[in-house]
Amino acid sequence: MNRHLSRRSLLKASGICIGLPMFESMRPAIAAASSVTVPRRMVAINVGLGLHGPNMIPAQAGQDYELSPYLEHLRDHRKQFTVISGCSHPEVGGGHLSGKSFLTAARNPNSSGFKNTISIDQLAAEQIGEQTRFRSLSLSSSGPGLSWSRSGVEVPSETRPSEVFSRLFLEGNPRQKAQQIQRLQDGQSVLDTVLSGAGRMRRRLTGRDREKMDQYFEAVREAERRLVKSESWEHRPKPSVTQRPPTDETDRTRIIERLELMYDMMHLAIQTDSTRLITFYQTGMNAVPSIPGVDTDYHMLSHHGKDETKLAQLAIVESEVVKQLGKFLDKLTAFQEEGDTLLDRTMVLFGSNLGNASSHDTKNMPIVLAGGGFKHGRHLAFDQQNNYALPKLYVSMLQQLGLEVDQFADTSGTMTGLI
Repeated sequence: MNRHLSRRSLLKASGICIGLPMFESMRPAIAAASSVTVPRRMVAINVGLGLHGPNMIPAQAGQDYELSPYLEHLRDHRKQFTVISGCSHPEVGGGHLSGKSFLTAARNPNSSGFKNTISIDQLAAEQIGEQTRFRSLSLSSSGPGLSWSRSGVEVPSETRPSEVFSRLFLEGNPRQKAQQIQRLQDGQSVLDTVLSGAGRMRRRLTGRDREKMDQYFEAVREAERRLVKSESWEHRPKPSVTQRPPTDETDRTRIIERLELMYDMMHLAIQTDSTRLITFYQTGMNAVPSIPGVDTDYHMLSHHGKDETKLAQLAIVESEVVKQLGKFLDKLTAFQEEGDTLLDRTMVLFGSNLGNASSHDTKNMPIVLAGGGFKHGRHLAFDQQNNYALPKLYVSMLQQLGLEVDQFADTSGTMTGLI
């Protein structure tokens, strides 16, 4: 006679406080990344208060489009980026809350029962994250980030450039390093105990639950492999850079200076191959930015209601934001890696979760994709009434990183016209 096997009994069998999954929950299978000899990288940047469409999106489609006022600041890289319009995430509304879905495309972020899904950077990190010291970096100008785990939990973001620099380049003293290695080794011993204790219970499982237990074993083994990899990095010296540690800009109204510092850290992280996956959420603020010609709260400017005075000031702010992107692209272009520029090997996604921030509309998201080995120099203009599914772009990007995927967030296929 089969006896009921409670989840609690499995926890007791392991002898330690680490939770087993509910057996009805399975980890979706992701195809392993194909072997890629050339390092491929991805940076994803979201401007949370939007980018005014008429100033951002060109009036013409194709290769011979006239640069919009904002894109004029990227003129030197015209052949290195693609403008994409008429796209959005299916069934993602919710105004500012849609920022949670910018890299996940999880539907209905404003619903009471919303649960997020995995972001594209974390999906990629599962496959290629172990190739570098840091699987990924989640950055933010303030507060929330863009990265979400497979279980829909937000990956903590870093808002201080000095802390980013410290993580990337500053070595701990011998005692601190030894403590870190011991913590990693302790984690491995915990996982060994889990596998041993839960393994004794496997014979009491039958059929489908035994299959799920096997999947759980594999998840624990994967976590153990990551711990071993992390320990190996602890024995290697961090890269040396000539740049001095940055001094954080504590005045939050100096948003451009703060952006510049964080972009510098992103560039150093890529240049030293410390990570190949970075997200950056430019959240904006409810205050007047310290920019000449601006005397109105940035958030209020984004809700311009077509007021000409607000639009003029908004254009000043957003132009400065786009200029910082241009400087970042300049740095990636200037650095050579085995005959390629860093931009050749780095996809830079820049855009906003809001197509019209003034009305909190999430349709027609403004998107620019630069670098990464794609064929650029065009404006891909899709139907602004019946938007093209933006997750198709994410499939294209994941494939460019070497992942064998053909869909993302229930959307299949790659973006038309990108390759």
